[in-house]
Amino acid sequence: MSELWARTLTWEEVDPSRHPFELDEDAAEALAGLVAPLLPSPEAVEEHWWRSLDPVTEFLVNRYGRWACGWNWSVGEGDTDGGIVDVWCCARHSVTTADTTASVAVAALLQWRHWIEDLAERFSALASPSHSAVPLSSVDPWHWERACTRLVTVVADKTRAESGWYGHCKQVLGWFLAYNGIDEERAREIVESAVGGRFGSWTAPDVVVVDTVSSRFARSVDGNR
Repeated sequence: MSELWARTLTWEEVDPSRHPFELDEDAAEALAGLVAPLLPSPEAVEEHWWRSLDPVTEFLVNRYGRWACGWNWSVGEGDTDGGIVDVWCCARHSVTTADTTASVAVAALLQWRHWIEDLAERFSALASPSHSAVPLSSVDPWHWERACTRLVTVVADKTRAESGWYGHCKQVLGWFLAYNGIDEERAREIVESAVGGRFGSWTAPDVVVVDTVSSRFARSVDGNR
């Protein structure tokens, strides 16, 4: 179901300024208590691993918003390829006893949220002057090139450039464009034009590849709102 699929999340759906979230130690413990009854048994995971965590994801999404569906988007070949969460591996390996697993699930949610908040801070630091009423068409392409280079680098690092990492990398680049006021469809076109199959699983992009992608990204953005 697309509503439970983190790969389809838009910036509007994850933007921390639109979706406030706080979870102190006591609240995290209480949340784990609510999650525990929703978890599958290890036996159920073996039989239906690809859907066994849907009740947990549905609960978190209903409680906090669709951004929460990325709680188990783990590094490498987990429940979904190419994420940044490393406290959770996958249903088959992370599901043990209900109480233990619930605590890990909450920690995974927090790690995912911290990543989104980190991205928001990076977007703010990398934002073009258009955020202060300068038309995008007059922004020096260097701003876009620098932003792309830094975002590709940090996503490759967080995902460890493992299986499918480039999917989230393209998503993050699209989120950055959305942050800067470029509509979703146009952002997708820009990112696809820039990346265009230049990234691959299990391979961190070298300097030449990152420079090429960043340059194409900057040229594609230029003049487009």
